[in-house]
This record gives sequence, structure tokens and C-alpha cells, in this order.
Amino acid sequence: MKKQSYQPYALATVFFWALAFIFTRMTLSYFSPSSLGFLRYLTASAVLLVFAVVTKMEPPRRADWPLFLASGFFGFFLYMIAFNRGLSSVPAATASVVNATVPVVTALIAGAVFHERVRGFQWAAVAVELTGVAVLTVMSGGLTESGGLMWLFLAALSLSAYNILQRRLARQYTAMQASTYSIFAGTLMLAVFSPGAFRELAAAPAAPCVYVVLLGVFPSAVAYGAWAVAFSKAERTSQVSSFTVLTLFFTSLLAVLILRETPNAATLVGGGITLAGVLLFNYGAAHPKTGRGTPDGN
Repeated sequence: MKKQSYQPYALATVFFWALAFIFTRMTLSYFSPSSLGFLRYLTASAVLLVFAVVTKMEPPRRADWPLFLASGFFGFFLYMIAFNRGLSSVPAATASVVNATVPVVTALIAGAVFHERVRGFQWAAVAVELTGVAVLTVMSGGLTESGGLMWLFLAALSLSAYNILQRRLARQYTAMQASTYSIFAGTLMLAVFSPGAFRELAAAPAAPCVYVVLLGVFPSAVAYGAWAVAFSKAERTSQVSSFTVLTLFFTSLLAVLILRETPNAATLVGGGITLAGVLLFNYGAAHPKTGRGTPDGN
């Protein structure tokens, strides 16, 4: 049995991810969503390239390139575009409510892929969470008025797929290898936006450029490295992904302190219901009477 030392890594990750909501909102006035995604992960790749060279990190096997490309696509290319487009019109706290759906979606996919057991009352928790998402969407104006929310839902689904791929890669690679080469792959895909990104960078004031660097270092290079370590140490995918729900708390707090954003009624009501569903789902995984679930063999 693996040591249960994944918690500090998962906690650090979700805090840095909460900062990503804040810094992204602060930079989208100067950069387009696609340009910001490229610049953020160009910075992250530069940091990780130095780390890879210094530690003499082994390159991935050619047979595994498709897995790394898929991980880069879902975790960084598609996720970044959808995440940034969503945050361009949705407050940080509201966006974090949608992000809170990631643990349940990840667990459901893991149940199919890794045969991690999903219990009966956890399906009820899924229904509660979907109700919260529906309330949030309707109170925000419905599907026709909530384009930003739709982008964020896509981002949540994409991040869930990334979590599953990372769990798969962790069987053959170290946590840092899995995360680093996935980021490299995603950055190469995002490079299609580089011409516009460099033009916007040249025209931007100093402060948002600093925020871009911070996005690349902490919520990207450091956070995803810690996230990969957490998955490598945990027995089940859902143990780590359940920490994502804390992003809602950290983001809401930071949004009030830094952005002066006050959560609206849709965020409070829909977010409360969604959070209840997520907590119910993950409480069942840890409750002594329900067992620890089926390990995936790692």
C-alpha cells in the first residue's frame, strides 16, 4: 500500500490553481484567451526545460508519444482555451463552481477506465451536483446567455480527461516526467497562437506581463508537477481529484480580497448545491462502512 502523503501536494496544487483564476481575470484585458494560454505555458515550459536538463530527465518512449500528445491536448491546449474564454465573461468565484465538478467527472471516468467502484448513493450525489450546475446556469441567464459557463464546462471535462491520462502515464513514468512532457506537448500545440501572442505581449504594460510569468511558474509548472506527484502517491484517482473542490473556497476568498468581486446569488445558490453534491460523493469514498474502493493496481 502506498503512503498516504499525497495531501500536501494536492493542497498546494489547488491553492495555486485558485491563483490562476485571479491572475487570469487580471490579464484578460490585455491578452486574448488563446494568446494568454500560449504565453502562460511557454513560461512553464521554459522553467520545466531547465529542470529537465538539470535532472537529466529521461525522454518518453516513442510508443508513448500518443499518450503524451493526448495529455497535452486535454490538459493544456483545449483546457487553456476553454478556461480563458470562460473567465473572460464569468467572475472568478462562479468559474470555480464549475471547476468543482472535476472530481466527480474524474471519478466517474476512472470507474469505467480503472474499475474504481462508484457506489449507489454516490450516483445520487452526482444528481445533486448536476442540479446545482443547472441552477447556476439558469440563474445566470440560461444556456443562451451563459456562453462563458459553457466554455468552463468544457474546461472541466477536459481537465477530467487529463487526470485520467496522468494516472495512466504514472504507471510507466515518474510524476515529473508525466507532467513535464505533457506540458511540452500542450505548449507546442498552443504555439499556433504565438504570432498574435507576441504582438500583444509587446503592447502590454509591465504589470500584466508579470502576472503572465506568475501564471506560468506557480499555477502551471509548480502546480502540475505537484499534482502529478499527488497522483503517483495516492491509491485512487478520486482521492486526489477530490481536493479540486477546495479551489472553490480559495478562489472565492481571493476574488473578494484581490479582485473585490462579491459572489452573486447564482454562485451562492448553485455553488452551494454543487458543493453539497461533491462533498457527498467524496464522503462516501472515505466512509468506513463503504470501504476504500477498488484500487486501480498502481
